[in-house]
Amino acid sequence: MDMPPKGPDDLIVAVEQMIRYVRHSARTGGLSTASSSTLARLDREGPQRLTELARAEGVSQPNMTQLVTRLERAGLARRTADASDGRGVLVAVTSAGLDVLARRRAERAAALRLLMEDMTGPERQATATALLALARVIHNRQESSEEDRA
Repeated sequence: MDMPPKGPDDLIVAVEQMIRYVRHSARTGGLSTASSSTLARLDREGPQRLTELARAEGVSQPNMTQLVTRLERAGLARRTADASDGRGVLVAVTSAGLDVLARRRAERAAALRLLMEDMTGPERQATATALLALARVIHNRQESSEEDRA
């Protein structure tokens, strides 16, 4: 049996390996990481302005404009007028984009299931508990940082 992690550096390496493995398992749509992340954000948070989307994804507005243009050409996203501001444009995920996201999530879930099949029962339980706890803490921190900006 492997030795338990010695510290945060070992945990970071483990998380990076897991993310890389699971991320590379999603092939549907041939999307880049940035495209997949942007579509997932639009799915979770609803239509957004390009500037908001660029800020949230940590890219420049010109890069986000190019990315959204590629997503539009692929039929995965669309731009619509902002009803609250006639000059503004919102980006939304299309039904085809939602379908690609659902298939990519299923591929990633299957990859994670395969990894977990090689674990003992207690390891599977510990992994599920730890990942859900990390997701909760990340979500809470994101919500509190959004409240601080408001």
